Amino acid sequence: MPREFTPKVVTANALIEGDVVYLTSQDTWTRHLSEADVLTEEDYAQLRLLQAEGQAELVVGAYLADVSVGAEGPEPTHFREDFRRTGPSNYFHGKQAELS
Repeated sequence: MPREFTPKVVTANALIEGDVVYLTSQDTWTRHLSEADVLTEEDYAQLRLLQAEGQAELVVGAYLADVSVGAEGPEPTHFREDFRRTGPSNYFHGKQAELS
């Protein structure tokens, strides 16, 4: 029996900077998970992923990441995605400095 589809967002890494980015409903990329387009239908999610993979001049490594919908927008359901959105862990700069 197939697993039930759960909400997802399209995520990737920005080609030049390497930052984690998320696809928005306006077909732009954002560095803020709260602005990501939450996908609730499997067929549409696969289409959005294909669209993201076609933007090789902007992003690399696009994939669908599981999320839950919270009061502030989508929230990661897996520790890997929570870790990715805060950036490198070896020192505070960029997003980590902003969160401190």
